[in-house]
Amino acid sequence: MGINYKIILKVISGVSFLTAAGMLFPIVVALLSGETITPFLIPSISTMLVGGILFSQARAVDTNIGKREGYLIVVLSWISIALLSSLPYFLMVKNLSYPSALFESFSGLTTTGATIFNDIESLQNSILMWRSLTQWIGGMGIIVLTVAIFPLLGIGGVELFVAESPGPTSNKIHPRIKETAKRLWLIYVSLSTTLILILKLEGMSWFDALNHGLTTMATGGFSTKNASIAHFDIPLIQYTLILFMFIAGINYTLIYLGLKGKFKHFWKSDEFKTYLSFVLFSILFVMAIILMNTDDGIEKAFRDASFQVISLITTTGYISADYSAWSPTGTLFFFGLLFCGACAGSTSGGIKFVRHLVFAKNTLLEFKRLLHPNALIRIRLDNEIVRPKILTHILVFLLLYLFTFLFGTVVMSFILCEFENPILSAAGAAATSLGNVGPAIGDLGPLDNFSQVPESGKVFLSFLMLVGRLELFSVLILFTPTFWKSV
Repeated sequence: MGINYKIILKVISGVSFLTAAGMLFPIVVALLSGETITPFLIPSISTMLVGGILFSQARAVDTNIGKREGYLIVVLSWISIALLSSLPYFLMVKNLSYPSALFESFSGLTTTGATIFNDIESLQNSILMWRSLTQWIGGMGIIVLTVAIFPLLGIGGVELFVAESPGPTSNKIHPRIKETAKRLWLIYVSLSTTLILILKLEGMSWFDALNHGLTTMATGGFSTKNASIAHFDIPLIQYTLILFMFIAGINYTLIYLGLKGKFKHFWKSDEFKTYLSFVLFSILFVMAIILMNTDDGIEKAFRDASFQVISLITTTGYISADYSAWSPTGTLFFFGLLFCGACAGSTSGGIKFVRHLVFAKNTLLEFKRLLHPNALIRIRLDNEIVRPKILTHILVFLLLYLFTFLFGTVVMSFILCEFENPILSAAGAAATSLGNVGPAIGDLGPLDNFSQVPESGKVFLSFLMLVGRLELFSVLILFTPTFWKSV
């Protein structure tokens, strides 16, 4: 069978319509702030009209979505949403090139958090709100949102959820995919609302609390301040963000079970225990580096270490201090954290701990297999045997991730050849874009931004962000000949 392009067009038009509707929120902010609404109103109305026409034209098509349609819908939807989301930046910010607007758009939707703006505080409130909103939407995934309402469109969403869902997890909150998506978004909205209210009570303005609440739960990292969270040098606020960043990195299935009082599932999860243990070890390690290389006290060292470790591991990307100034060892360690990611089934990017854990267990068991070649030795995760298919999938993913990172580093080293540290900067840019983290190393460190990256580099890094956000396979499968062959 060939690819059903009509259903692809139908879904993309529906998703684009929803994104355009989302622009109504920054329009309200613009009106309240006395700012122009044209950069939002024009693309919003135009997209709604075009999306509505395309959707009505494809209304009667076959609504069965196969695997190939699912992958195409996910990738093309993200691209179309990014193109649409870039228009307010391009239309509102003076002297901003379109590749820069596209970079900011992809960075927001993929929750990477890297920015090309040198002076964030000079931006209008409506643009700041749009940046945060794109991250919040991208955090849980626009496709998961549409899966929850697809019954209204007459479309089943199982294939979309499989293509979009982050990480190799077989746990389900509900056997029906629509109900799962609804519960995910209910948890997401509830946690975001709770954090916003707490940040307001702790001293942030309503506007800052709203923006940081959205981008924290999305593990995105966009801030309304040039200094990021370092601007809010209030221990209570930073500890609150540390806690919620950590929560955002937990598998949402576990969060759901925890909210129902089933806390025993946390200690049955090998991935969660690995995540918690590695976070604690990393905090102590970085804290020791800070104490040995700065004059900070124990509390400040613990807070900065906790904040930066959790921010990078969860791929949030907030900055509370210049970690590259602590020591070369610390910088190298933080570069390694760009390859972590938190738990599968969370809003974080990166490789995810479950993959690291399975790879580590398989490596250790390989030594045992060498000593006992006739023994049947299986990998277990959460007291269940990891199926060979899943093991192969994870090993291939890790290999592809490494290859994509190396390829990205080589490409960026050519593009950044004029930089002071081109290789280091290229490696940092590729790693942070592919892992959807935000800050990097070299000339693109925590106190820098990506405005100095050439236009071609911004477009290429946008591609890496998309590949990383959709966990490689969903994008790279489109480049295989097999995908396009009719069955």
